[in-house]
Order: sequence, then C-alpha cells, then structure tokens
Amino acid sequence: MSQIASKANAPTVRDVVHRLLRDLNMTTVFGNPGSTELAFLTDWPEDFRYVLALQEAPAVGIADGYTRITGNATYINLHSAAGVGNALGNIFTAYKNQTPMVVTAGQQARSLLLDEAYLAAERASEFPRPYVKFSIQPERAQDVPKAILQAYRIAMTEPKGPCFVSIPSDDWDQPAEYINIPETAPQGMADDGALAKVAEKLANSRNTVIVAGSEIGIYNGFDELVALAESLQAPVYTAPVSHECAFPEDHPLFGGFLSAIPADAAKKLQGFDVVLVVGAPAFTFHVPGKFELDPKTEVIQLSVSNHALSVSAVSAIQPTFGLSGDLAKSLKRLGEHLAAREVATNQTPAVPFKREVAAKGDKLSAAYAIQLLRSLVPDSVTLVEEAPSHRPAVQQYFPVRRNRGFMTMASGGLGYGLCAAVGAALAIKDAGKDPVKDRVVAVIGDGSMMYSIQALWTAAELEVPLTVIVLNNSGYGAMRSFSKLLGYENVPGISFGGLDFVQLANGHNMADAWQVDHADDLEAALKQALASPSANLIEVVVDPNQGNIY
Repeated sequence: MSQIASKANAPTVRDVVHRLLRDLNMTTVFGNPGSTELAFLTDWPEDFRYVLALQEAPAVGIADGYTRITGNATYINLHSAAGVGNALGNIFTAYKNQTPMVVTAGQQARSLLLDEAYLAAERASEFPRPYVKFSIQPERAQDVPKAILQAYRIAMTEPKGPCFVSIPSDDWDQPAEYINIPETAPQGMADDGALAKVAEKLANSRNTVIVAGSEIGIYNGFDELVALAESLQAPVYTAPVSHECAFPEDHPLFGGFLSAIPADAAKKLQGFDVVLVVGAPAFTFHVPGKFELDPKTEVIQLSVSNHALSVSAVSAIQPTFGLSGDLAKSLKRLGEHLAAREVATNQTPAVPFKREVAAKGDKLSAAYAIQLLRSLVPDSVTLVEEAPSHRPAVQQYFPVRRNRGFMTMASGGLGYGLCAAVGAALAIKDAGKDPVKDRVVAVIGDGSMMYSIQALWTAAELEVPLTVIVLNNSGYGAMRSFSKLLGYENVPGISFGGLDFVQLANGHNMADAWQVDHADDLEAALKQALASPSANLIEVVVDPNQGNIY
C-alpha cells in the first residue's frame, strides 16, 4: 500500500495545514516560491491568497507590516536555506519588533537528505537561531501540522515574535490527522499587590517621570497610559529608539524623545524621585557611555513579560521594582489604586516638547518636506519611517497623536521600512478602510530604498493605498552623521548618486511617480499623491548637508 495518501482515503499534510491555516485566520501567505515549496503550493485553494515578493527579505518585511496592523501572526513561505539566508535580516528585525509570524522554508525531500543533495539544508532548524522563539524540522511528516500550530501559539505568546518550521518537500503528500486548536487564556495583569505598592510610591513621589516604550503600541495601553500620566501630572518621554508611538506627541505632558546616547538620556531624567518605565527596556542605547542617575532615584519597570525585566537586570540602569503583565489591564488597575489615594503634586511642572518651524529655504530640506507632509495628512494616516539621518526631523515636524500611527524597525537594519509600509497598506485595504484618509505614508531614505526596492512591484501589483516619499540626500546620511558625532574622517562608501527613483518606480509597474527639488513643486505633488487610492512615489531631492541622527 502506498505511503502517499489520496483525498479519497485520508487527508494529506497539505490538506490538514490548509484547514489549520483557515482556522487560524492565516489564509494570506507571503513568500517567494522555489522548487522545494511546489508540493505545498500545488492545487492552491481558492480562498487563499499568495502575496508574491520578488525576494525573500521583502516577503518577511511585508508580512511584518501586515501583522503590525492586524495583530495576528502571518504565514511566510521561503525557499530552502538560501531563501532563509536572504530573509534573515528582516527575521532579526521581526524578532526585535516582537512581531508574531510563522516562517516556513522548504527542505529537500527526506529520501535525499543523507546524500549531499542539491538544496538540502544541514541542521535547518539551527540556521535562523537565536532570532526566532522556536525552530524545528519535524521528525515525521505527520507532525508538520502540529509543528505549525505550536509555532503559531509560541509566536503569539508575549513577548511575541517569529517562529520557524523547516518542511521537507515530500512531507506534503503524506497522510495526517487534523488536530484541534486548544483555547488560550488571555494574559492577565501584573500582580495586584505589587501594583498597589507601585501606586503608593507614585502617590508619595513629588517628582515622577514616565518613560514609555514600543510595547504600549504593540500590546495596547495607550489610552490607559495617558490617563495615568494625567492623574500624576507627570511628564512622559518616549524611550530611546522606540519603534511605535507610545504617547500622543502633542500632549502637554509629552516631554520628547530620550536619546540613545547614555549621557544625554540621563541628563533628562535627573532630578526625579521616581522613573516609571512602561513597555520598554531600561534602556536601549546606540553608543557607549555612562548612564548615571541619583542613587536615591527609584526606577519602576512595567513590561508585558519577564523578558524585558531580565534584560534590564543587567543593563545600564537596574530597576528597583519590576512587574510584568498585560499593559492595558495593569495600567488601568494602577490608576484605580491611585484614585483611592491622595496624590502628591509634582514639584517640577512638565515642560512640553518644543516644536520648531522649518523655513521654506532656497534648498529643499527634509525638515520642511516632513513639516509640509504633516500639514496635508489627517491623524488617521499611518506613518512608516526608515530615514535614520532624518528621524529627529520626523520627531520634530511630524507629531503622531494616535496608537499604531507610527512604525519603524527596532533592529537598526535597513531594508525593512518600504516592505513594512506595503504590508501595512495591504492590511488597511483588507479592512475596507478609506484609501485616502487612512492610507500609509512611508518616509524612506534613498539608501534604505535600495535594500528592498523590489517591494515597489508588490505595492503596485496589489494596488495598496501607499505613498512612498524618498528623501534623496545622495548617500548614507546616517553614516555622515555618525562620522561627525564620533570624530571619524575620510570614511569611504558614504556618498553615491545617479539613482533615479521615478524610473525605478515606473520600472516596477508603479505608474504615478514624481521627482521634486523645490517646495512649491513638492506641495503640488503631495496633494496629487495623497488624493490617489493607489500606490505612488515622490522622490524629494534634499540638501545632503542637512540631517542628523541625534
């Protein structure tokens, strides 16, 4: 009797996985196919959608952006070890972003694995580690559905992140049995007794400051944090290199963005009795240096899981009190405890983040371009940013006022932003939202664009509501900035030119694209692009001598 099952007598691994993916609401599959994936892709179900990326790294980045809007893990289909290698940069970013996803890769047939076969991956499950939460190549074909379900559940458990399953190509036609999906209890709030103690400390403090991080955006708690800050009248800073909006950036209590330079961050936190860190490590820095607070300052940290607490235990600043649990529930309960107490008045009133006005100027600056963009879009747009040398300008001139209104990468690796913007725009389109009012706007540097330029084709093919703004400063502006900051001179490989992003967009089947180098032309192009329901691009030629990473 044949080991290969037929639909007439038993379901195959492929049949069972299709049903499992339906039940998990993962019928949109992201990938770039190869020969070892054909057995999975054959007889593609009519209710499934395959989102084709023209390289594996964009496939993962697009899935990441999609997931950050929908909240549910995505299913990604990569081609063997080489495809995983291509995608590893964005898998690492997904890990740092805490983005849940099930990353699968084809493997050579089991019958060939001992023969040095072409496309065979030795120790396939070890390849993406340590930047996946779970990684496996099932020992038996019939265990493939269970491995995918296990990967999904682990990916969706806080702290969320990517999981990996390697699947030999001849597993898909083997017989398998369907497995039930067990119910998962929602995460509970932090220990109530501990929250009461924290409330007591906050109520008695006369100088409290809040540092809010990306977990507020990822796991919710945005409105609850605003209510807590208002009850304490405490200033709120965004934690260094946060990749989500953590607090309304035009709120009177918003103090600005903590620097990823240790001494600069410590300076802003001097003079406070209590530093309450919510949804962030304490802290993430980019350059070496000393971070010193008054020894009497109490640092209290609330995170979604013990992961951030354990990282902070060996970081530059060690919290004196650490709690983990659902952020929204925990912050709400903390507010209830505070309401039952008399709260001391902060001795030092909050100083709102000072915003400047960018001049029009003879040369078009990134600062003015971002300021003009902000004046033309509603709060309902989603801003995706990957322009490191112009991030301070984005923070200064584009205040984000809502939860999930902003995203960038937590890893520092380029090639994510454009892909994530395509995925986010696809999720917004799938949700039936207004393609003009709710569109995605991506602000991407010219260097960053070239890491994943293929994503333009996917954006055009899917007709997603996306406007890509390329800030072209003829090189890697962040490297120029870092060289100046660290005192390095004569560094090669920083400047380049000759790229025409309008032609690149047209060559990737994107019909609408403009190049501008004057403020008046930029305004006209922005108005036209933002009014379109489809994907488009504006290349903004900016002064290469402006921009600073910090």
